[in-house]
Amino acid sequence: MSKKQPRNTKGKIISAAWKLFYEQGYDDTTIDEIIAESATSKGSFYHYFEGKDALLGSLSFLFDEKYMELEAQLSGFATRYEQLIYLNQELFSMIENSISLDLLARLLSTQLITKGEKHLLDRNRYYYKLLRRIIREGQDGGEFRTDLSVNEMVKLYAIAERALLYDWCICNGEYSLKTYGSTAMPIYLSQIRIRDI
Repeated sequence: MSKKQPRNTKGKIISAAWKLFYEQGYDDTTIDEIIAESATSKGSFYHYFEGKDALLGSLSFLFDEKYMELEAQLSGFATRYEQLIYLNQELFSMIENSISLDLLARLLSTQLITKGEKHLLDRNRYYYKLLRRIIREGQDGGEFRTDLSVNEMVKLYAIAERALLYDWCICNGEYSLKTYGSTAMPIYLSQIRIRDI
């Protein structure tokens, strides 16, 4: 129980912060409002974060929580390819409906210039672990090509997702991310499939 509590507290703070950032904007959200929304304390907030700016790098944590939630649905799909498309569509839907374009652009730009930890590239993230499992199972089942390693294919998938997110940001969200992803991701993923199952 004691190991789970810190994650829950940190998760509550992150979820509350991003909810408020989306509803009222990053600049108009205060630390006190985040603390109140998360039902935590000032001490807890500063235990995990130096300030509000530190929360910008926490979006990957929110994405990973979404992936944990979605994993339970994966058994309902016949192929690993369908699982990857489902994960992408659900993530893009979440981003489009609950993460402001401005904040996503800020996150992507901080990842470009940061010299320290790049949260989006952290291979220990749940996102990467889940993708590695799905792609490995796809290779073992004869669905995905085997001339590339699991890690190489995971990287290709992640690059395709980031490219779509980046383009959506620089185009100021002028199109539906989810709808465009439903066309683009199958094209990208066709390069790792070896046959229809």
